[in-house]
Parts: sequence; C-alpha cells; structure tokens
Amino acid sequence: MDTSRIAAFSVLADLPAPELGELAAAMREVEVEAGAKVVTLDDYGTAIYFIEEGEADRLTDSGEATQTLGPGDTLGEIALLLTGERTATVVARTPMRLLSLAGQDFERIRARVPELERSLRRLGVERARR
Repeated sequence: MDTSRIAAFSVLADLPAPELGELAAAMREVEVEAGAKVVTLDDYGTAIYFIEEGEADRLTDSGEATQTLGPGDTLGEIALLLTGERTATVVARTPMRLLSLAGQDFERIRARVPELERSLRRLGVERARR
C-alpha cells in the first residue's frame, strides 16, 4: 500500500517515514457495503480501521446514531489498545473503503512503530473520556 494513503489521516500524518513504511506493509484495504456493521459494541476488538471513503454512524445501545464518521476518521483503537472490547457499534451509512490494521499485524510491528502506538493511544484515551 502506498504510504501517501496512510499519511492522509491526521492521526498518522506526522509519523516518521520508517513507521509509515512498516504500517503500509501491514495494512489492508477493506470494502464495506452500506448497512453492514463495521464493529459491534462489546465484541472483541481485532483491528483498527481508518475510513478512506464513505460514511458510518456510531450508534447508542438503543440504536440511535450519535455521530457520523467519514473520511479521515479512525475507529477501533480503544478496543485494540486499551479495553479489548468495542465501545460502540458502527454501521456503514454508505459503501465504504477502509484501511485496516489487524491486531496481530500491529503486535508484529509494534516495537518498530512507537510513534504510531503513542498517537493511537492518545486518540483512544481522548475518546474514552467522552
């Protein structure tokens, strides 16, 4: 995957070039159909997703949309880095293209991407406080 696609995300934009390269080699593109669940509340978190195209709704326990996510947004970092469990259900509003970093791939490259981990952990902690 080209590093410019990854650097387009604000949470990743300031990563050193070697970390962008490690991340590019580990990430995969995922297509999601409108109406599909991207993640489900309380499920075990197995990946972090970066929205490249499309929109999704973050839902409350009762199914109400509380936030619309779109290009440039990230989801899944809280489960992967902090809690182990998904903190929300996210449903695709439109067809989506996501960049995905699987937990096992993150663990494999973790020692070589310290800035990535710091950046995602900051984002997760900030969101968990909301």
